[in-house]
Parts: sequence; structure tokens; C-alpha cells
Amino acid sequence: MDEETLKSALVFFRSDRTSYGEFRKGRKPDYLRKSDRSYSQFFRDFLLPNFPCILSPEFTEGWRSRQEWVKGDGKPDFEHLLKHFGDFVVPVANCDVKEYNANPKHNIPLRDYLNYWREHRESGYSSPQGCLYMKDWHMHRVFPDHGVYSTPLFFQSDWLNEYWDSIQLDDYRFVYMGPKGSWTPFHADVFRSYSWSANICGRKKWLLFPPGEEEHLKDHSGNLIYDVQSPVLQDKNRYPKYSQCCQPIEVVQDAGEVIFVPSSWHHQVYNLELMAVQEEIREWKNHMEGWNQHCQLLLKSCTGINYNEFYTFLKIIAKNRIAVLEATSGDSAAFHRTYPAELSTLGVCHSVFDLHQTEDVLTSMLTNENFSMLDSDLLDPRPEDLLDEIKEIKDAVSS
Repeated sequence: MDEETLKSALVFFRSDRTSYGEFRKGRKPDYLRKSDRSYSQFFRDFLLPNFPCILSPEFTEGWRSRQEWVKGDGKPDFEHLLKHFGDFVVPVANCDVKEYNANPKHNIPLRDYLNYWREHRESGYSSPQGCLYMKDWHMHRVFPDHGVYSTPLFFQSDWLNEYWDSIQLDDYRFVYMGPKGSWTPFHADVFRSYSWSANICGRKKWLLFPPGEEEHLKDHSGNLIYDVQSPVLQDKNRYPKYSQCCQPIEVVQDAGEVIFVPSSWHHQVYNLELMAVQEEIREWKNHMEGWNQHCQLLLKSCTGINYNEFYTFLKIIAKNRIAVLEATSGDSAAFHRTYPAELSTLGVCHSVFDLHQTEDVLTSMLTNENFSMLDSDLLDPRPEDLLDEIKEIKDAVSS
């Protein structure tokens, strides 16, 4: 990121937020070739305003997965996949079954799934087992040195995976494989983060809705629709706001292309045959012992993260950005030995921008009544001390 983009970004977050009016009227996502944008331009034109886009196959043409996982006719190379990954257990969802607004999953060896896929295709895309979709396989966690794909430069500032990699517990890098007809119900991505998804082979159809449109796709009880193409939406008594909803933005993603899905853009996805890589009671308060601890348990259960963990997440991002800035005026060799290579690509301006954002979030958390009730002994360093450290390094860089 260059200095001009940093300045405009900091101003952007202190002004009115993005309008999605053009997308509600039918604007299609921009299609980008590799020479179309620098990182700073991409940051300014898509990351900041939260706009989707499609990256051309040029961005993935050097990936080993595109060369080794696909046969000359463009179909999946099952033999290669069986040889290298057949014995590994993967999660499989049944797209024909609805369970709590999602598809139930079970785990099976990849070889069993690929055998199912072949039989399903040879039987005219039908099976007594239903339509099974291998999804959310944490391949990177099992094979961290796989080398079958690399994160495009535009998406290397990835706070969530940076956090998970630091504590070595989880990640949000997934591999998907599914036959024609497999699909993912209507949803927004984990923690309302942005995501990117690359097709190794085959095609996918995306139905995208700008942030805010999901409010028109809830029933009278506030429950989000499971399938945005279901005729049940026409029931005005059940879905009273549906008539106010815009039409979905439809995108067909071809082999090699990468789609950028920004934060809080709800979507529904259909596979037209693919393999893909993708990187979500006041009256008791004064009388219930351990109220705040119970709230943290509920928060963890409902969202996947509680206040303690979220503070650790912010701390890791801030400490890493401080390390980048200190390395620019100190021992850069030691930095490269200690931190992931992706961090060195961020540069000074992007690190400063990220520190501004962590400072804003941390400042907001310190004014939150529930956060202030946490046991401060569990937070190291104290949030106030981390905030002072962030401000100190920002002042040093700007001086």
C-alpha cells in the first residue's frame, strides 16, 4: 500500500460508509486481469468500499492444483487425487437434507467420496445416498506445505488466518469438491469476514446480495431464508419484507477464476461440477451467579469466539504489525526468521493502516461494559497497555 492510499483509507473510515445502490440496481462485479490493478488500487477500489469482483484465470495459472488435479479435458483427475489424498478423512454434506438451516455432515475417506462422485455422475447425477458435497476440508491444516495453491497478493492481509496460524488451533482455508447439483444454502461467511474462492475446474453459479438485503429475506420471526430461490418467499404473511428485496447479482465463475466476496455479502452457491479452494435476558442478570461467565459461554457457542479470544485476536494482529514496522528500522533478518513471509509483503503503510483499525476496535471495546467485567489477569498485556503501545509506534512512524 502506498502513502496516498493509506491517507485516503484513514479518511474513508471516518466518513459516510459505502452505498450499494448500483448493485441493487443490477451492477455486475468488475472483471480484473492481472495487469489491471496494483495492490493499492485494488485496496482502494474493492477492499475499502466492500465491492465484489472476479479475478481472471491469470491469477491461478501457475498453481500446481490447476496443473495436477485436472485432466486435459478439464475434468477432475480422480486418480491423482486418490494417489495423494485418498486415505485422508474429509467432511461431506448431504445437500438433499435440511437440518437447522444447513446440511448435515459426516466424515469419510476421500477415496470413498470420489467413488461416490464417479457413480453419481455415471448414474445421471442421482444416487440413493443423495447429493453429497465435500466441503470445508481443512487441507492446509493437514498439508501446510502442500504448494498446490498460493494466496493472491490482493488477499494476503488476512487477519483471521493470521490469528489461527499464530495460536495453531484452526484455520479458514477450505477445499471443496462437488458434482453438478451440489450447493450451499443462503449465508454470509464466518464472522462476516470477506472471502475469496478459486475454481480449479468446473463452474459455479453465485447469487450475491449486498449487505442489508438479507433483512428482506427473513421470515416474521427473524429467521433467514434457507433457499433464496424457494417459492415460499412469495408468502407475504411469512416473509412480509421480501417484496422490498433487490434481485440477486448472478455470477457464473469459470475454471481458474477467483471471486472476491466482501464482508457481509450474503450468497447462495450452486456447483455446475467443480473443485474449489476457499479461504460466520435482562431479568436474570442481577440474580444469576456467574452471569458474565455464562454470557461468554453463550457468545462462544453462538459466534465461535468470546471476548477473551477476540482480544487475543486483536493483540496478535497488532503485535505482528508492530514487528513489521520495527523491522523496517532494525533487524529485518531476524523478522524474516520469526514471522510468516506474507507479513513482509504488507509494507509500512498497510501495517500502519491495520494498527489504526485495531486501535479503533480496541478503544471501542474498552468502553464496553461487558468487556470491562472480564478478569483483567487473563488479558496479557492489559488492553490499556496494548493501546499505549499501538499509539507509541504510530507516533514514531509518523514523526
